[in-house]
Amino acid sequence: MARKETVRSATPAGTRRAAEEELRELKAQLRILTDEAAKNEVILRKTQERELDLLKAESLAALLGVLVHGLGDSYALDAVTLVLLDPQHEIRHLLIGGGQRLEDFPGVMFVESLAGMAPPFANLQRPWLGPYVGSDHQLVFPGGRPLKSVALIPLPRQDRLTGTLNFGSLDPKRFTRHHATDFLAHLGIIAAVCLENAVNRARLLRSGMTDFLTGWHNRRYLHTRIKEELARAQRHGTPVACLMIDLDHFKQINDAFGHLAGDHVLRELAQRIDGQIRGSDTAARFGGDEFAILLPETSAAEAAQLAERIRQIVCCNPVDVGTGHTHPLSISIGVAAVNPGRGERDLKAVADGLLAEADAALYRAKARGRGRVEAAAQAGGAAHPMNR
Repeated sequence: MARKETVRSATPAGTRRAAEEELRELKAQLRILTDEAAKNEVILRKTQERELDLLKAESLAALLGVLVHGLGDSYALDAVTLVLLDPQHEIRHLLIGGGQRLEDFPGVMFVESLAGMAPPFANLQRPWLGPYVGSDHQLVFPGGRPLKSVALIPLPRQDRLTGTLNFGSLDPKRFTRHHATDFLAHLGIIAAVCLENAVNRARLLRSGMTDFLTGWHNRRYLHTRIKEELARAQRHGTPVACLMIDLDHFKQINDAFGHLAGDHVLRELAQRIDGQIRGSDTAARFGGDEFAILLPETSAAEAAQLAERIRQIVCCNPVDVGTGHTHPLSISIGVAAVNPGRGERDLKAVADGLLAEADAALYRAKARGRGRVEAAAQAGGAAHPMNR
């Protein structure tokens, strides 16, 4: 009988101990959940603040700065890069046209295709989180930092991937496949919308520097661009060349076939020239039937070779001027080049001199019979056509 009483008296004590242990475990779990909730609240607040920063960015350049440097500082990341799909070099040209230098955005990579950048890019519909693998991620995170974990965030617009925002950390547990990705996915959508809006605003601004007939830049843009290229050439010790191109006897085309036919001829001329120049070259309608091509990192001899090739391409086939008529094309080209020294301070004067030299060479070509290439004195004359 005494034994039964001992068992009965021990049971409530054991129950209390079990209940106390369970309560301690619940309190520990509650602390963990509370800490996670607090961390998530901080992340949410930071995300909302960064989204506001993205939405308030007043220019494309400012937005890129917020995406790379702002997010990196806000989230205490060891690496942030932005990969933008830019197959036609439009975003790059918009930045340059806005007075920016591409080297001022070291964390931004402009690519013609996302294929081959990283294996997850092949089907990146949601953020990809996981360990850093050099062979897979070194193109996305150049620089050789010993990253341990990464997050690759897609930038989707209208069912297509326009780029990725990429986070890197030295902490292997910072980004793992077990983490939720809702915050990052939402951030990617906001970033993509902001980028699209910024590019559209930059396009609108650029429209004031674009020739509506040919789609080329106008003279105003060329004057802005040439000073930027001369400054870059001065830093790197490289030459800059310029071609001035004039359509021979253009007035005769207008008089014989009408101004609409003349407009068509100018567009056709621009298209034929476009096929011979690089994406880094700047083509502008200088005025009327006169065009200018700015050629970075191009010597006088290379520019003369290109000019002769353009002349032959333009003149090899007649152009359709409507009503069953065709008309042969002939152009005259003036070539000049300059290599600004490091001590040169007045780059505007250098720019004006380069344009004046090319223009003078153009008028020599017209005075000597048209349909030919003439080079400024320092360019040394035109060379035989060859691949550039």
